[in-house]
Amino acid sequence: MKSPLLLVLCLIATFAAYSQGNNYKQNYTKFQNLAPTPPMGWNSWNKFACNVNEQMIRQIADALVSTGMKEAGYTYINIDDCWHGDRDSLGFIHPDPKRFPSGMKALADYIHSKGLKMGIYSDAGSQTCGGRPGSRGYEFQDAQTYAKWGVDYLKYDWCNTEGLKAEGAYKTITAALQKAGRPMVLSICEWGNDKPWVWGPNVGHLWRTTGDIYNCFDCINDHGSWKSWGVMQILDKQEGLRQYAGPGHWNDPDMLEVGNGMVENEDRAHFSMWAMIAAPLIAGNDLRSMSPATKAILMNKDVVAIDQDAAGIQGFKHTVKDSLETWFKPLAGGDWAVCFLNRSKSTQPVNVDWSRDVINDAVSKQSIATNAKPYLITNLWTKQAMGTTAQPLKANVPSHDVLMIRLRKQ
Repeated sequence: MKSPLLLVLCLIATFAAYSQGNNYKQNYTKFQNLAPTPPMGWNSWNKFACNVNEQMIRQIADALVSTGMKEAGYTYINIDDCWHGDRDSLGFIHPDPKRFPSGMKALADYIHSKGLKMGIYSDAGSQTCGGRPGSRGYEFQDAQTYAKWGVDYLKYDWCNTEGLKAEGAYKTITAALQKAGRPMVLSICEWGNDKPWVWGPNVGHLWRTTGDIYNCFDCINDHGSWKSWGVMQILDKQEGLRQYAGPGHWNDPDMLEVGNGMVENEDRAHFSMWAMIAAPLIAGNDLRSMSPATKAILMNKDVVAIDQDAAGIQGFKHTVKDSLETWFKPLAGGDWAVCFLNRSKSTQPVNVDWSRDVINDAVSKQSIATNAKPYLITNLWTKQAMGTTAQPLKANVPSHDVLMIRLRKQ
């Protein structure tokens, strides 16, 4: 039997714990109001993989500004895998001293001085995909370190995660970021294996829906134990996910391959479809040596506006005929984006009778009501007016290309 004194001491201890606000509890909810539209920026992986260093990142930040990318809406400079050095005796991570001799705080300050934001990369497992130190067991220390450096965005990968459950692991890093106190966008890079679109909206701001993309329009790269996917394969994997996306929480079909080796029309189709599905626009090319065609694609303000539309509604595939897909995206204010994607190897005709074809969107509960009042039609790539929906739309779409239009209310 416990003594009265022991019972009193236990009651005092219990009362003290509750009076301190249950500090052992964690906040597993992401920082709010950080990604009202899909994030835009640049990431090092697609072009440079592990070959990252301080000088290159500074040059990329300079180029983001000088080329007009910043003005077009691109904000984040995200350093992907392989920036890592070792952990010190207390477990705190440090950047590779040869690649980043000035340190990450100085680099973040430089990026911020350009009016940009800095992103960094880690992994929920013991090692990153590139074999560098992962965050498993060090989540709270790493979050504190990133906050001190001035990091604005964390891409958190899923390699070497033996025995971990994805939802719990990502909630842990979210709690760590909250405890560190600096608002950061959290990019959940779990590859869609554990349906992050179900549990991710409260935990992160965007979540990868697939494995890695690579610079091929319509093919699969089989690495044996895993595969990377062409643009069309990634697009197909978005089927059934649009209801989970919206302001502050986005499906992420992976970074852009525009400017990394596909031909111009394929780059244009790639960029158009990412805009139609409200994807994050994270460029992955070398901004220091862009061709005029690549610049024109990445900085097409009318197409970017479709992606960044305030309504935050992901577009949907409506019909398919002879490998010609017709996609619709409701926009704020009653406008619509329409994209005709030609996946075939030959030119395909477009023939739309707007008075006959009624378009209803079950997710947004919106419809194209051409009978009430015709919409003005604008080609978003040529900038040319194409009449109104009072007349049928007739055009041809070249192979691996798009006709992308905006229907404007009069």
